[in-house]
Amino acid sequence: MSVKFETKFQHEYLEEYEDGECIFEEGDTGRDLYIIQSGSVQIRKKASNNEFEMTIFKKGDFFGDMALLQSLPRYASAYAQGKTNLLILKPAGFLLKIRRDPTFAFEMLQQLSYRVKMTNDRLLELVSRHQIPMNDVQELMKAIGGGGTGGEQP
Repeated sequence: MSVKFETKFQHEYLEEYEDGECIFEEGDTGRDLYIIQSGSVQIRKKASNNEFEMTIFKKGDFFGDMALLQSLPRYASAYAQGKTNLLILKPAGFLLKIRRDPTFAFEMLQQLSYRVKMTNDRLLELVSRHQIPMNDVQELMKAIGGGGTGGEQP
């Protein structure tokens, strides 16, 4: 069971999670942003009646950004790996943090850009390994708005 600690700012707080504890589940409606202070977090996604590990985030990483920025339900589930301490920013706290520390926004954009690049690289690797026809790949990329390569949103 997580333990909540107050901070000096109204829209943020610290929370401690035990190993294997669920932080949020896929489909939840929360919009908080999480920044890992210690420990790590496994992100899992349901697909085809299975659940698979998408990534593991470590100290200094953030997650929950998709729900925060897009106001959509959680895309995947998050689980603590080992004892994990998180700084949790409410949506209003996120805006205040950007005002207090503009470099935070820049670092966040850098990390998001890196994630898009890594996703594109992994997609291209799978395309090459499984010899998927390039026409199929191009149609997919158009359907998702260029895949983060500067294309228009659908």
